[in-house]
Amino acid sequence: MKYFTGLFFLLTMMGTQAIHAQDEIPMQLTKSAIAEDIAFLDEALKTQSSYQGLNGFDYQTTFQEYLASIHTETVAQHDFGLFLRETIGKIGDRHAYVKGFKLPNSLFLPFVVAPLDGQVVGVHYVREERKYELLHPNFPYLKAINGTPVQAFLKAILPEDSQAPSEAYHAYAVKRLKYMEKNYATLQLPLPAIFEFTFTNHTSDTIVRLPLERERRKYRTWDERFQAYFGQEKEELNDAALCEKFFQIDENNVAYARWSDMVKPKDAPVFYEAFRDFMQAAISSKALIIDIRNNGGGTRHLIFELAKYLVHPEAIHVVNIAQQRTKLPLDEDYKVSLNHRFLYALSDLDTREQASVKALMKGFQPMYNLPSDKFSEPYFCVFNGEKLSKLEGVYHYDKPVYILMNERCFSAASILVATFKDLPNVQLVGVQTDGSSGNSRYVELPKSKLLLKLSTMVSFQKDGRILDGYGTMPDIEIKRNLAQVLWQEDYQLEQLKRLITSSCTKER
Repeated sequence: MKYFTGLFFLLTMMGTQAIHAQDEIPMQLTKSAIAEDIAFLDEALKTQSSYQGLNGFDYQTTFQEYLASIHTETVAQHDFGLFLRETIGKIGDRHAYVKGFKLPNSLFLPFVVAPLDGQVVGVHYVREERKYELLHPNFPYLKAINGTPVQAFLKAILPEDSQAPSEAYHAYAVKRLKYMEKNYATLQLPLPAIFEFTFTNHTSDTIVRLPLERERRKYRTWDERFQAYFGQEKEELNDAALCEKFFQIDENNVAYARWSDMVKPKDAPVFYEAFRDFMQAAISSKALIIDIRNNGGGTRHLIFELAKYLVHPEAIHVVNIAQQRTKLPLDEDYKVSLNHRFLYALSDLDTREQASVKALMKGFQPMYNLPSDKFSEPYFCVFNGEKLSKLEGVYHYDKPVYILMNERCFSAASILVATFKDLPNVQLVGVQTDGSSGNSRYVELPKSKLLLKLSTMVSFQKDGRILDGYGTMPDIEIKRNLAQVLWQEDYQLEQLKRLITSSCTKER
């Protein structure tokens, strides 16, 4: 059965090779076993999934159509997994996934690709100079793969991310291009022995014919230069010497902090201490940059660590509203889980906080009105400047603050962006985030043993929009340019610093 048809019938096959068989025989499922799993999952979605039904996608009809399409005695587990991955992706839950099945993954793209303003750039890594060069300088952009427009190919290979914001989806799909055997297995198409790649300069084209690469590490996926030079593991965030690279004040007195992970204080005490020392050193700086590009999330603790300095001691800001999907009344486990996310019921807030919540709610228009018999009362995330200012070593940083973000800011990192949006002195810079907030739970299907992750909470931004599928837009848009792709400069950061310098000069 093919679930990715249409565009790919245009493929011109230049000889095919069988998709590599797995070491083990793929698990086979009878139609009755699949029906049992689907019934089990349907119940889980109806009772636990917070996002199902919100965007209008009818997963139940899709389930029934899938069952009706089965005309064989058995179906391979990975085929069922692919179907569920595509279906769950359409619900709009950005934390959701389907795991527990394997696809062949031993043949790879024979060059490196990078995202650039909605296009795909072919590049080559020059190890000696630690930078990239254009793969075909006269034809920099990848236009087609085996005659199929690359944009059509990208659109089909990541069904699980189909509801992501466009910038985020493009970045993820370009990264996924490396895994060509897996891509063709996802598309359920035979794998060509030789690939035809069309490169363009938008005036003329050139065609390159190449086999796929068998060595996985030979052509690593492209990433940002700043990503390569900062620690990404939690244990690295407890390296005092490395932490010095995360926090700097430049010759123009602009303070810069790089956060690669939304880490807990108990997991990275050295990082937290280094940030607090940095903020003391930054007290007389003329501007502050918090760089969270490529931050995949974690917990919300760093949000409040930053709020200690940015929220005026007399101010109260209601910055996030959430509702929990569960059997009511809400049990203690869910209350603890929400409180861990700094979300509290109205009755848990003090008098001033309650007044701020009530004032906001008078004009609050959520994009979805959630049924009161299925969702908890609203829980609120509040920045209370009076409480925050009483903490040791805290002061109010009243200079301009810029949060530098990109399309790979996810989960708690996207929450950070949304909570600080429109606060005094704060501007968001970069590109739209991949918004997501879900309080996830896991479901294992009884027959196929596939594991699904489903969100159980709907999280609203201050403007009433949810985060999932929408993210947060910047106040100042700065996209990466070709020089940034080639590791010649960090264009987004340098352009922001130029804007800061220009703004400070005008103020004088």
